[in-house]
Amino acid sequence: MAAETNRRRLFATEKMGGRAVYRFQAATMAAGILLVLYYRATRVPAAGEGWAAWVGMLAAELWYAVYWVITQSVRWCPIRRRTFKDRLAERYEENLPCVDIFVCTADPHSEPPSLVISTILSVMAYNYPSEKISVYLSDDGGSILTFYALWEASIFAKKWLPFCKRYNIEPRSPAAYFSESESHHNLCTPKEWSLIKNLYEEMRERIDTAVMSGKIPEEIKLKHKGFKEWNSEITSKSHQPIVQILIDGKCRDVVDDDGHELPTLVYMAREKRPKYHHNFKAGALNALIRVSSVISDSPVILNVDCDMYSNCSDSIRDALCFFLDEEMGHKIGFVQYPQNYNNMTQNNIYGNSLNVINHVEMSGMDSAGGCLYIGTGCFHRREILCGRKFSKDYKEDWNRGIKERRQENINEIEDKAKYLVTCTYEHKTQWGNEIGVKYGCPVEDIITGLVIHCRGWKSVYMSPQRAAFLGVAPATLAQTLLQHKRWSEGGLTIFLSKYCSFVFGHGKISLQQQMGYCIGGLWATNSLPTLYYVMIPPLGLVKGTPIFPEITSLWAIPFIYVFCMKTIYSLYEALLSGDTLKGWWNGQRMWMIRRITSYLYGFIDTIRKLLGLSKMSFKVTAKVSDDDEAKRYEQEILEFGSSSPEYVIIATVALLNFVCLVGGLSLWYIPWNVFLLQFILCGMIVIMNIPIYEAMFVRKDKGSIPSSVTFAAVGFVMLAFLVPIV
Repeated sequence: MAAETNRRRLFATEKMGGRAVYRFQAATMAAGILLVLYYRATRVPAAGEGWAAWVGMLAAELWYAVYWVITQSVRWCPIRRRTFKDRLAERYEENLPCVDIFVCTADPHSEPPSLVISTILSVMAYNYPSEKISVYLSDDGGSILTFYALWEASIFAKKWLPFCKRYNIEPRSPAAYFSESESHHNLCTPKEWSLIKNLYEEMRERIDTAVMSGKIPEEIKLKHKGFKEWNSEITSKSHQPIVQILIDGKCRDVVDDDGHELPTLVYMAREKRPKYHHNFKAGALNALIRVSSVISDSPVILNVDCDMYSNCSDSIRDALCFFLDEEMGHKIGFVQYPQNYNNMTQNNIYGNSLNVINHVEMSGMDSAGGCLYIGTGCFHRREILCGRKFSKDYKEDWNRGIKERRQENINEIEDKAKYLVTCTYEHKTQWGNEIGVKYGCPVEDIITGLVIHCRGWKSVYMSPQRAAFLGVAPATLAQTLLQHKRWSEGGLTIFLSKYCSFVFGHGKISLQQQMGYCIGGLWATNSLPTLYYVMIPPLGLVKGTPIFPEITSLWAIPFIYVFCMKTIYSLYEALLSGDTLKGWWNGQRMWMIRRITSYLYGFIDTIRKLLGLSKMSFKVTAKVSDDDEAKRYEQEILEFGSSSPEYVIIATVALLNFVCLVGGLSLWYIPWNVFLLQFILCGMIVIMNIPIYEAMFVRKDKGSIPSSVTFAAVGFVMLAFLVPIV
């Protein structure tokens, strides 16, 4: 009976190996941490003999212990999923549900339209019945340049889609496909390959030229009625609602060059007025939910970032293996894919790979009741985004959206959709609260996923061998710090709100899942202990204040063991997740840099917002870099180049540790057995910061640290030496 049930299942769940090694590490780490805390609590020196520094170290280590326990919630029993697409095709090929795909963009200069349309074309070309796919682009910049690019894509799609399906190519983003090895053209004749490539490059050149000039040729504007929506008075922050159906997939006369039906393609720019708050990406997604409900109304919705192209044409089928599974499918609210990048350097210079998060933490949360919704690469049931609670009696209408549209012409449908995205439509409604994506937080996706879980739905994490989506990682230090500042600020905002998982999720989701939600939510709070740990022990070294036990004391053992075991297991996880040894080391450097900059600023801004001293804002992470920056990125050279306050902090910490190490070594009378652990800690920070010293004193390129930052850092180091350690 069990074997027969397994043969009917559309997916399998497998436990990951290595749990015995993990549990030994966790048990011994826990014992070591308890001994460290016991030593700190029972060896507090008298006032005036380093009492304040000691208590500060106790507070920092106590916080690290709490946070370590929280992170273990996702490491206890991670799982992986495997799908059976052949069984899906055998049972449901003729009755596959329709899928709406949402892509969001906000600024044609930070997110180039040529990049956006490559994502659009990749999701239009899924290995799935085209007539059952509807693709929507939300343009929060309301730019005629983005609309023009989408219009160009709608024409190119008639050749690109049949080309993809005829030769079953991967990936189906033309930018990614043609940038890879030309061995791809072995699948087809060189003449056809060159023809499609030339058509794509000509289209991209036209789009890039239009973006650079800021103008669309007048003869182009005559080719589609949508161009009439723009005039000289329209700006990105003030314009009427715009909805244009560029390809009507319901019309059987609209076909590609092989005579096959095309997916529906829709452009949307919701109304923007200066006096109305638009709720950033969350508002755009909710507008897309409403617009799609009157055009296609599919039961399944996929949302992807504009730089996150489809890298695997079977991702829809993989997701449906979960939704349509006879035994568990009715419980699953969303299917989340990993966030992977295609522009990573070999050794992950900015620590942006997210490999450990993808391979370990997300898989661990999957076993605890469901992974996070991370805002991109996620398939949802439409009903759960509209506020539906889980019920055993609920039956999904998978045929929703398949029925022929009512006898309305495109203009009538567009007018109806425009009304749904006016500034005032959501007033006195539950949109952004009980319905749709949540408002009021920079990371609206996390809250939305938490609410879905608390309504009784499960989620699954699908990490196929071939990455489902690939995006563009930040390629400069400034972009990286901005992104992590936004993530950490949003996470802490959630933790300090009514949506804290320990409060909102109490009695609704498991304690393990509640803890998993807090890992990212508490990133920002790691800033203060880390800043303390990289400054006070070095200062104690030159001021003669011991912070750790003597190396000859037995109490040194738990300190050494916790540090070594944490480092070794971190390396083990990184290598297991696909990082290189140097990539792991770079990740450790970025771990420290993010905590003393991005997370510190995220912490401060969150507190300021809670006190009413600032308002929530949202900055788009740029997807472009200049040629010099790109070259340095490929060479894995850290990019600075400006006098940012974050760089002052980085330079100050690096210089402080270097000066303290040199100063400590010059003190011949210092008792080495008392200060050896402080020397080791200070020395490791110095080694980790070698690229920082190079950027301050050796490099002469535009990406080096400006002299103004170096002088400021020197000044702060001198001030630090004036502060007594009591």
